[in-house]
Amino acid sequence: MTHVGRDSSALSARFRCLPWRFFVTQTALFVVIGLSGCVSRDIYQAGELPAHLQAPHVANTKKLDLSGLTTVAYNNEIIDYGDILEVQILVGLNTKDNPPVMQPRVNEAGAILLVNIGEVPVRGLDLPTAESAIAATCIQRGIYRSPQVTVLMKKQRTNMVRVIGAVKNPGPVNLPRGSSDLFTALVAAGELADDAGTIVEVRNPSGASAIQPDRIAGGFGNSGDITQVGHSLGTPVSSRTAASSLRVDLVSATKGGGGSYLLQDGATVHVERRDPEAIRVVGLVNKPDRYEYPVGEELRVLDAIALANGTSNKAANKVFIVRQLPNQQQPAVIQTSIREAKRNGEMNLALAPGDTISVEQTPTTVLLDSIMLIRFGVGASLGAFF
Repeated sequence: MTHVGRDSSALSARFRCLPWRFFVTQTALFVVIGLSGCVSRDIYQAGELPAHLQAPHVANTKKLDLSGLTTVAYNNEIIDYGDILEVQILVGLNTKDNPPVMQPRVNEAGAILLVNIGEVPVRGLDLPTAESAIAATCIQRGIYRSPQVTVLMKKQRTNMVRVIGAVKNPGPVNLPRGSSDLFTALVAAGELADDAGTIVEVRNPSGASAIQPDRIAGGFGNSGDITQVGHSLGTPVSSRTAASSLRVDLVSATKGGGGSYLLQDGATVHVERRDPEAIRVVGLVNKPDRYEYPVGEELRVLDAIALANGTSNKAANKVFIVRQLPNQQQPAVIQTSIREAKRNGEMNLALAPGDTISVEQTPTTVLLDSIMLIRFGVGASLGAFF
């Protein structure tokens, strides 16, 4: 017996969704209880992270001051192998008595060959000292009594250096011998590329290398008593050595300064390319996926979540960072909070290439999902009823 005006079939349709709602509510309750009891002793807190678990600092090579790679000031008047000089000798007022202006090249023995005079050793001398050496040789060999000698640097030898790797214009570059250093080579190659790393390998071939010059120049005739006037002991010249390799950390080199990064003819400079491993963002995000780690930039937890178009649940807050450590089988799990990361920089943890960032389910997110499902189910039921 039903009351007047009530339809039993309508009442049945209205409460038809009760078993389904009861099932969703009970399931959510069990999940909430289960999640609340899951606590791992192997989870590190972002605010108390040990130093060995922290992400390494990512240096941006584009912001480094590469001028720190320059070597000590080089005296461009120091004569070396392969240089072409201009030598003028005046011996009298009559120009016909003067020998012609000569342009000898410094040979592998470090000497120049002058007409009517012979060989004169000049390597390692500055120009004024070379003038004195030539004049002394003329007098000692009985060629001229009191010659006035002028020596100019006609063409200084250049060093061919090959720059390869992460530079904008890889290939051979010709560097003036007076500024043949790592900084000049990188500038000549168009500077560092966007994916350049911080390690540079330098290989100088067997042959010339930087040494300190002798104060006393020898080999001028028989006396060898000519002092290199004005010659600095701090000026590097060349000697013969075996091939050598050098590994340069650009970050340390540009900060420390004072290093010697001379490049010899035939040297090779290799700039490493940086290809960091991608990160993965999973869990309660709108676009879980694999994302490239930006070269030369720092990436943090909130940045990673932003790459994944934010969270898919408004109550999402708990985040796990899974970080694989070198020489360890088990990864480290680090916990942080989205709310805390927005307020505290330490909680907005810096990420390392290869990290997995997981926005986790919590009792709150499960409850919110359950409420949304119930609201959707009730809305659908009421829509069918009306």
